[in-house]
Amino acid sequence: MSYLNTFFFGIYPYIALAVFVIGSVIRYDREQYTWKTGSSQLLESKKLKQGSRAFHIGIIMVLLGHFVGLLTPAEIWHVFGIEAGHKQLIAMTLGGVFGLICFYGLTILIKRRLFEPRIRATSSNMDIAILLLLYVQLILGLLSIFVSANHLDGTEMLLLMSWAQNIVTFDLTEATAAITQVHWIYKLHVALGMTLFVVFPFSRLVHIASVPVQYLSRNYQVVRSKS
Repeated sequence: MSYLNTFFFGIYPYIALAVFVIGSVIRYDREQYTWKTGSSQLLESKKLKQGSRAFHIGIIMVLLGHFVGLLTPAEIWHVFGIEAGHKQLIAMTLGGVFGLICFYGLTILIKRRLFEPRIRATSSNMDIAILLLLYVQLILGLLSIFVSANHLDGTEMLLLMSWAQNIVTFDLTEATAAITQVHWIYKLHVALGMTLFVVFPFSRLVHIASVPVQYLSRNYQVVRSKS
């Protein structure tokens, strides 16, 4: 088990990030035409809008919560008077609310992708696989809330924070030692999260890296009526 922990939580994160960065650069350089969401809105828009809005609101807030929660040192939380137990309750509450919003939206999108004939006909295997991977990851995250409820002192959350922060500082020994002690559901959640980084360059997820900021400064389009 120690070898598995070392690989998946000490080495695999760097492999995943390397594939994420290098793969994304290569795809953008060689296949810019494929760097898109491949929207199917023209085939069906009502369910797409309903599911997409909820999914994007939920996932953005969940990812922001993960980023801030895992990478902010505990000492900074203490400055604001937030102890580990309080932080865990906040994470469970906000993660649960936005996780359910995301779950609602993603359920609609998966049902639409699988059971709308025209959408299914234009979907690639990767389109379906990435939705299902996100679905499993989201379900694991929601289930982990129930596990967290059994230790409200925040000890396992501190271990996960230690893992993430030591990965950032390239301290593999400390990172592996920290995450070895946590519940298996957290480990599975982390490993699958790293796997999503691996598949990122090969899926429609690449559109995340193309925020249309140029729209804020572009000239207005002038449309003249026929005289």
